[in-house]
Amino acid sequence: MATLSEIQTLLGEPRFNWSDPAPWIELEQELGIGFPADFREIVDAYGSIEINGQLYLKHPASHLLHDLGTMIRRDLDLWRDEDMVEFLPSPVGANPGELVPVATATTGETVFLCVPDTPSSPWRVVVQEFDSPAWTLYEMTFSEWLLAYLKGRDVTLCSRNLASDGPFWEFLP
Repeated sequence: MATLSEIQTLLGEPRFNWSDPAPWIELEQELGIGFPADFREIVDAYGSIEINGQLYLKHPASHLLHDLGTMIRRDLDLWRDEDMVEFLPSPVGANPGELVPVATATTGETVFLCVPDTPSSPWRVVVQEFDSPAWTLYEMTFSEWLLAYLKGRDVTLCSRNLASDGPFWEFLP
């Protein structure tokens, strides 16, 4: 699993550094899942940000203008619509094998975490390209996927043309 320090090396020092678990606990109880530790650690470090002018990550603190809970609820409604279900490999939700939307991109993609089938199974990442029926499953954790993205590897989102001088981030307003 990629570490926060590897991500910081490429992305730069975080400035949010959230330590109160209450927003996570509230959102996890509402959804009925526990988010993977690597995802929580990254989002707690950076907060609600835009990476490379493309990828949006959001923190669950509800006082933020752009919070994870609002995004997830909105996207669950969208992806449960009968016209949208055919564009994903499995349903959205919090049950084993289902997909939880956790990030979006200005280029139209949605990043999902695939809820493990068993407690010992790993979390995986699915990226859906909104402008087509295509989706890709990545057999990697969220931190591994994000690290690959920051390194400019093709993980459906490709940042090379958006971050020619290297990865960067800024807080969402």
